[in-house]
Amino acid sequence: MSIGTHRPDRAPAGAASTANRFRERALSNRRRPLRRVLTWLTLLAATAGLVWVVGWSHLLGVSGVDVVGVTGEEATAVSELAAVPLGTPLARVDTDAVADRVRERITVAEVSVRRSWPTTLTVEVVPRTAALVMKNPQGALEVVDAEGVAFREVATAPAGVPVVTATGSKGTTVEALQSSLALLQSLPPDLAEDVRAVTVSSADLVTFTLGSRTVVWGSGEESPRKVAILRALLTTKAKVIDVSAPDTPVTR
Repeated sequence: MSIGTHRPDRAPAGAASTANRFRERALSNRRRPLRRVLTWLTLLAATAGLVWVVGWSHLLGVSGVDVVGVTGEEATAVSELAAVPLGTPLARVDTDAVADRVRERITVAEVSVRRSWPTTLTVEVVPRTAALVMKNPQGALEVVDAEGVAFREVATAPAGVPVVTATGSKGTTVEALQSSLALLQSLPPDLAEDVRAVTVSSADLVTFTLGSRTVVWGSGEESPRKVAILRALLTTKAKVIDVSAPDTPVTR
């Protein structure tokens, strides 16, 4: 008679598999907060690194100042006024302060400053343009823009820019300047561009040359009407046209 071998009881295969899944899930749940912390730390480190590169390192530092709108000595002067040391992190450049410094230059009418990534600071300048040339009390010729700002002295008036002369005991350069600017602003562009010289004896007596003709304008009153009469009289051969009293214009 044979005696059978005794074998220990074994857990069902399905139960073992379920237990393993529970252990793995429990382990995953314990690791999840750690993974989140590591993810946040990685993001913080990347952000801190990016901030350092942009705001503190020389990797994105100013490599040059690009001046737009003017050239030559004027561009060099603007660049010097910008006064931004090379290597300064571009993100930390105070563009408003740069614009204020450049605006101090009398020849600059408008200025804007912007960052041109990765390493260039762009300064865009609108220079003042000549509206007329004013002879000051010392006899020097000053170039004046349309706003009445004298921004340069010259030995000879630029081509095509009218020269203003104040005469008479009551004539002053300020009065002459204001009257001349008012005159040029009241004339249509096609007439204003032909004005070559303006003489101001007083605010009520302004005379100018228009090409080869002399125009007695008078005061700044009734300018639109004077313009219409002047246009009509320019069709004649008159050398002198007086529209100071538009009701009774005179030619000779």
